[in-house]
Amino acid sequence: MSLVRTETDRGITTLTLDSPANRNALSAPLVTELAEALTACAKDRAVRAVVLAHTGTTFSAGADLKAPPGPYAFVDLLRQIVELPKPVVGLVSGHARAGGLGLLGACDVVLAADGSDFALTEVRIGVAPAVISLTLLPKLEPRAAARYYLTGERFGVPEARAMGLVTAGADELPAVLDGLRTASPQGLREAKRLVTARVLAAFERDAEELVQLSASLFASAEAREGMTAFLERRDPAWRM
Repeated sequence: MSLVRTETDRGITTLTLDSPANRNALSAPLVTELAEALTACAKDRAVRAVVLAHTGTTFSAGADLKAPPGPYAFVDLLRQIVELPKPVVGLVSGHARAGGLGLLGACDVVLAADGSDFALTEVRIGVAPAVISLTLLPKLEPRAAARYYLTGERFGVPEARAMGLVTAGADELPAVLDGLRTASPQGLREAKRLVTARVLAAFERDAEELVQLSASLFASAEAREGMTAFLERRDPAWRM
């Protein structure tokens, strides 16, 4: 059963994360399928742009703690979205958590429906938003990033727009897609290179260090306690 559905309409390919049973968590199979679908979009000259959408009430709950992708595989996926020679529009209608925000950070435009919410919950299971910092920190307002990295609080669409995570409301999708269909393939490709340069510089500079940090954190005793507590639906030992 496919975890990523593909549909194309007038040059726009929609890739829909379709694993609602685990809230579209980033499992190794889902990451592999999404990477393969993006590769196909990059090669297809008829595809002008990509929309990254989801089924269910959650865009992505972050890493699948039962079947996580390797950190290098996830870094490669994020970089693939950033480097794709076609714009990628993230479309959220519901919740996005942890690694799911990393996917949104890699997108060129992010649209979110009213009532959607977001959270960087890594600190609550004993780790940190390490790898996803590659796509988030170049785009987020620093004070807001500090607050939500450190507290794991949920925040809504107004806060997400103010901090640079979300571009506009989901009702802007028709206008955005019309604009992308009007633009030339060469123009889109070269314009995207300009706006992604800072993000790609972060990959070149920091990717290896952040992968190693992520691996060490997930292997720690605190992370084992945090993940066990999460799966057992109880408070971790450090909760005060």
